[in-house]
Amino acid sequence: MRELRIRVLAGVFVVAGILSWAGARLWNSVGTLPSVPLAAPVVLAVIAVILLATALSIRARLKAQRERRPEAKGVDPLMAARAVVFGHASALVAALVAGMYGGTGVFLLESLDIPARRDQAIYAGLSVLAGIGVIAAAIFLERVCKLPEDDENDGTGAASTV
Repeated sequence: MRELRIRVLAGVFVVAGILSWAGARLWNSVGTLPSVPLAAPVVLAVIAVILLATALSIRARLKAQRERRPEAKGVDPLMAARAVVFGHASALVAALVAGMYGGTGVFLLESLDIPARRDQAIYAGLSVLAGIGVIAAAIFLERVCKLPEDDENDGTGAASTV
């Protein structure tokens, strides 16, 4: 499985932000702009916490296994692979959603004097921060589940993710 690439996530974020900003300008000229829901940053933050908790749990189990503790529970490779796939998917979706809300938030910066628009800009900013949290947690989870280099088997020294 390939590692998460920061450039790809940043590209998704920027493209989604530009399209969202342009769409917000167009939508505002035609009628009213759809609101940024308060649930957006909350849901992204919950996903970030779940990813972080999963990474910390797997890391603790791997550490106990390396130290050969008698009570150590092993890490099922399939479960670790599923966690990494969940992290990858979450990071890509978070980059897209954060870009969307980032573009909308940039558009809303023009009208901060209107209280409703100011609240929407705050929700959009919190969504971007929570999206960055999801991406950081997904990268941490991926690093935790990364297999050590295996120089004897293939000679390339390339590490892979579980």
